[in-house]
Amino acid sequence: MTLSILKRSVGAALFAAAMLAPAAMAQSATYEPARLSSGKPDLHGVWSTASVTKLERPAGLPLVLNREQADELEGGALFNQRMKTEANFVDPKTGAPEKGKALPGVGNYDVAYTDPGAHVASVNGELRSSFIVYPENGKIPAMTEEGRKLRAAMPRRVGSGFDNPEERGLSERCIIIGNAGPPLGQYLYNNNFQIVQTDSHLMLMSEMIHDVRIAPIGGKHRKDDLAQWHGDSIAWWDGDTLVVETRAINATQRGAGGTFLSKDGKMIERFSRINDNQILYAFEVDDPTVYSTTWKGEIPLNRIEQPVYEFACHEGNYGMYNILLGGRENDRKGREQTGGESRSE
Repeated sequence: MTLSILKRSVGAALFAAAMLAPAAMAQSATYEPARLSSGKPDLHGVWSTASVTKLERPAGLPLVLNREQADELEGGALFNQRMKTEANFVDPKTGAPEKGKALPGVGNYDVAYTDPGAHVASVNGELRSSFIVYPENGKIPAMTEEGRKLRAAMPRRVGSGFDNPEERGLSERCIIIGNAGPPLGQYLYNNNFQIVQTDSHLMLMSEMIHDVRIAPIGGKHRKDDLAQWHGDSIAWWDGDTLVVETRAINATQRGAGGTFLSKDGKMIERFSRINDNQILYAFEVDDPTVYSTTWKGEIPLNRIEQPVYEFACHEGNYGMYNILLGGRENDRKGREQTGGESRSE
């Protein structure tokens, strides 16, 4: 991986974007976005979802926070706590940490290798406690019985977990990682996305595993039943908002918060410039087969001035071999191996 490079080159810009005061992030009633020669708003650039705010809302908090509540949420974030207590661990003169010591002891990520975000999300000057805005409790709605059955039948959740690659997670296999969406999300690092638009297409590239989604503007959905990674997306303009509709998402894929859709589910995403430094990314998940109700979210995409870097995922190259090798050793020793429903996403 190239995490140290990413931290040095991208981290400073991420922190600068996150540190913008709420008032500076607010949209003026007369805000006029930069436009392309076609007259459409210019969405080009590199944007970040890094934030203390997460998909689901912490218990006891409203959607819109006051400054005191935001400070408390930020102060409780592990990343911010580690930034205060572990700064010396990024000093090359400090030497190796003590083996077995608590974070960031041997075997853990040093804080310098993470970049999840240090501040709560600001949308038009509102400090947000969650990205989910509906349901009103800020939680992913309950699954239907059919949704639970579909989830339990996924290759990721069957078998021992050590018999074949399909029983391991997609991120472990370096195929995709859920923050690339849809919907977009966050990870421990690499929360950066590059948008390129033309009159006929939208391209959205995630820094994580350099996943790419391409949506034809004014195009039509495929007529076959091929379930692609990230689904089949088309786009259109609704005034100054670019709307993307995605269907036929591969059911084994997980989006933000472990989101998955059935073959008949769909995702609507909306990209709107709200000031010089932000795009408001709004999404709606519509899948009555899996979820008891539709649910919606809003994520501010904050501009950064650095390019994305290659993310050279290697776990699938050697980690998978070693995991399955360990499984065969357990077989030879008669050791029980369990997985399925007991495994997380």
